[in-house]
Amino acid sequence: MTLPEYRNEPFTDFNNPDNAAAMERALADVKAQFGKTYPLVINGERIVTDVTIPSTNPAKPAEVVGYASSASAEQAIAAIEATNQHFESWRKTSAEQRVNYLVQAAAEMRRRKFELCAWLVYEISKNWVEADADVAEAIDFCEFYAREMLRLAGPQPVYQLPGEKDELHYIPLGAGIAIPPWNFALAITTNLVVAPLVAGNTVVLKPSPRAPVIAYKLFEILEAVGVPAGVVSFITGQDAVVGDVLVDHPKTRFIGFTGSKEIGLRIYERAAKVHPGQRWLKRAILEMGGKDTTVVDETADLDGAAQAIIAAAFGFQGQKCSACSRVVAVAPVYDALLAKVVERARGLSVGNPAQRESALGAVIDNRSLDKIRHYIAIGQHEGRLVLGGELPTDGAAEGYFVPPTIFADIAPDAQLSQEEIFGPVLAFIKAGDFDEAMDIANNTEFGLSGGLFSNDPERLERAREDLHVGNLYLNRKITGAMVGVHPFGGFNMSGTDSKAGGGDYLLLYLQAKSIAEKNR
Repeated sequence: MTLPEYRNEPFTDFNNPDNAAAMERALADVKAQFGKTYPLVINGERIVTDVTIPSTNPAKPAEVVGYASSASAEQAIAAIEATNQHFESWRKTSAEQRVNYLVQAAAEMRRRKFELCAWLVYEISKNWVEADADVAEAIDFCEFYAREMLRLAGPQPVYQLPGEKDELHYIPLGAGIAIPPWNFALAITTNLVVAPLVAGNTVVLKPSPRAPVIAYKLFEILEAVGVPAGVVSFITGQDAVVGDVLVDHPKTRFIGFTGSKEIGLRIYERAAKVHPGQRWLKRAILEMGGKDTTVVDETADLDGAAQAIIAAAFGFQGQKCSACSRVVAVAPVYDALLAKVVERARGLSVGNPAQRESALGAVIDNRSLDKIRHYIAIGQHEGRLVLGGELPTDGAAEGYFVPPTIFADIAPDAQLSQEEIFGPVLAFIKAGDFDEAMDIANNTEFGLSGGLFSNDPERLERAREDLHVGNLYLNRKITGAMVGVHPFGGFNMSGTDSKAGGGDYLLLYLQAKSIAEKNR
């Protein structure tokens, strides 16, 4: 089987009137589907539970996008056991056939691109451009991993011992669980499902209760392209009810997770415990949080740096683990850079992302709003508020809107400098010189994304060597990793450096089997 050379999915040009009209139609079509109830799917059987979880529009919380069935612990157990039963047949499905399912899934996503964008706009409050990038990334994961599986299928190169035939094959692990976050509700969900799937594993998908509907749309797509019933189970429910049950089960072989540091550490600890009947050490593939820094020195293009900081700090309301939440600028350019960033941020429009002109939508829910409110209060004591800070008194009534908020003169060890906020709150930190700026950039427990703006080749080289992050960007924004181009995953408390969208990612869902046969 041969596929065309991999290329990233192009982004949609919404300046094209035809594309803008198609998006408007999709928004209307999707809105007409609000309020449906979505089932659990276990062993191919759809189950609607008596208890459901409402998924609401963060920009208009009175609007219920859909209701997700809420699984019991017993149903979670049934899902992992049923998915485990299908592993034997799925692992023997040819790699070419599994690859074909992913290629077809990518094609189906392209066909439904505007519809999928509309679901993202409504369920998690992404603006048109951010929603389109999310769908494009999901397509990229399908296409990239399809080609990667063709590379890894069949015998791998090994040296031959005289008198023997020696081989190395990669084989799948078993049945596992995918626990994606709500912020890239299609892209990361797709990554955590199709990577193990194409490698020959079966998967229980347990999406965030904050974004279950778009995850169900992915399940529908896999079903539509012919992935056999039972190979993927779909479980929605409260994390406290089903999360530990799925992680702890002795038939769970692997856990793919993207989310907070706190939940990631909980999964890591629980996955290490061997339960009665368990015959393996579980593999935990974790991508956690970040406290990501852009360093700017006195040789930098300040206009370019300011624009990149705005995009990385406030894109999707700062709700990205790679978002720029800290700027460390050296003293000679600190004030000038701060002024440029404040000026640009002041021009960002905040509003309903269904309206094309909105640059920022709402944060995901009231819990997030309260957390951001908490950190803004801390920032008032730790630094100088130079922009924003006004929050709705009742987010559930008005929408969970947070304006771009910037604090200046934050100390390197302050809470605003060290703790992940996950909102449009940016801390400016002054460094005396470049050496100090580099020290500050490395002073958190995280190590996900980071960047440097400089025109000094020696400093750029030093950043390559010494800035301790999994994804380093030089003279560009620190968000927007592209599948196959910027393999994504971080160091330290940012996770297991799993490098999604990279050439070694599928190996996390495979194990190597060496076979030696003596010649007759």
